[in-house]
Amino acid sequence: MIRHIGGMSATLPFRKMNGLGNAFVVLDGRVRAIDIDDEAIRHLGGPEGIGFDQLITLEASPRGGVFMRIHNRDGGEVDACGNATRCIGRLVMDETGTDRAVIDTNAGVLVAHATDDPALVTVDMGRPRFGWEDIPLAEPFHDTRTIELQIGPIDAPVLHSPSAVSMGNPHAIFWIDDVEAHDLEGAGSLLEHHPIFPERANISLAHVTARNAITVRTWERGVGITKACGTAACAAAVAAIRKDLVDRVPIAVTLPGGPLTIDWRTDDHVWMTGPVEDEFAGEIDIETLDWRRVDTAPAGAGVA
Repeated sequence: MIRHIGGMSATLPFRKMNGLGNAFVVLDGRVRAIDIDDEAIRHLGGPEGIGFDQLITLEASPRGGVFMRIHNRDGGEVDACGNATRCIGRLVMDETGTDRAVIDTNAGVLVAHATDDPALVTVDMGRPRFGWEDIPLAEPFHDTRTIELQIGPIDAPVLHSPSAVSMGNPHAIFWIDDVEAHDLEGAGSLLEHHPIFPERANISLAHVTARNAITVRTWERGVGITKACGTAACAAAVAAIRKDLVDRVPIAVTLPGGPLTIDWRTDDHVWMTGPVEDEFAGEIDIETLDWRRVDTAPAGAGVA
């Protein structure tokens, strides 16, 4: 079910956007609040709906800028999404005609910046968290550069000893020599729900290819295998730096959908730069959940 709070309307405008193929539907609840239940999210995100990895609802923020509420395709609300932050940053900067956008999230206030290339947006993703209780993990680990977790026989595990990091959401990164050589769907669906992760976790396979380059594939909690996960790229980069697998320089992180540049700066903030695409605008019938495309989403057109 979808409904406008404080007003009646038969349809709900939306925008379809993506960052490196990580797909979003964006709803604007800044003027009239939107109530959408898990069943409607799952329908709209699935093959019979619009199709997306995350549903993004924009709301007024008491801290300034815009509040970005994030629901995964399974209906669960999450606190952070790096690719969506870039997309919403682009949308807000186009609306306001500025080169900076303040985006409030459950994980904190993030700031998006325009770049010299209009197709690229940079976001200050804030500070990573490494304490076991901050990630969170279900039991204490003194050093989360490596935690005890494995799949397979105890004497010959298939995957083992991941790094654990929070970038506003929990990540486990397994260091391997070939990200295509393992069954990520099987491992990810199992490990996402492992008891060590009380809030579930994003599961990544990472291969360090140079002192400034990493290849990553990610199983995203509540979504599945994704073309790109911005927070996973950030988590992999900072975890690799902590393990001295790469240098503390801007890291090229290659995802199935394309590259991101991750820069863990001296002030401890992680900056992420990558592309955004505004695909099209549409509207949803709030009773039937049928939808239709209404334009090709010219830059700066906003959500509604």
